Amino acid sequence: MTAHLLVVHHTASPATRELLEAVLEGTRADGIEGVEVDVHPALSATASDVLAADGVLLGTPANIGYMSGAMKHFFDTVYYPVLDAKPALPYGFWVHGNNDVEGARRSVDSIAGALGWSLAAAPVLIVGPVGREEREAAYELGGTLAATLME
Repeated sequence: MTAHLLVVHHTASPATRELLEAVLEGTRADGIEGVEVDVHPALSATASDVLAADGVLLGTPANIGYMSGAMKHFFDTVYYPVLDAKPALPYGFWVHGNNDVEGARRSVDSIAGALGWSLAAAPVLIVGPVGREEREAAYELGGTLAATLME
């Protein structure tokens, strides 16, 4: 049986793109088997994508103290159609910001919590440039979520 990991992202900057690539590498780490990864930009991901998923990974920049408008659009679009259909859905997320990521973290936690989703890995919160440590943390996040679905 194949598990489906949905990756929803808004990668408007080189830093968020770099983190997405590291997350996706992690989902393909040695030992990860039986997990299909579906990748969608936040503006095109749908409720059907979430309903088909066994887990979700979210990636957003922190914009003006909040998640990106594209990620908010994703949540607005899927909220009611998946509200009762996917309780305890394992999820994880990463946020990149130039100054602060706490508002974006709180907003993602709040909406995912209201959906009843279950945080499967600590969020990766990055302020400033993306270096080796940040890429490794993103890689681990992808690997952890994928491995969670293998169980």
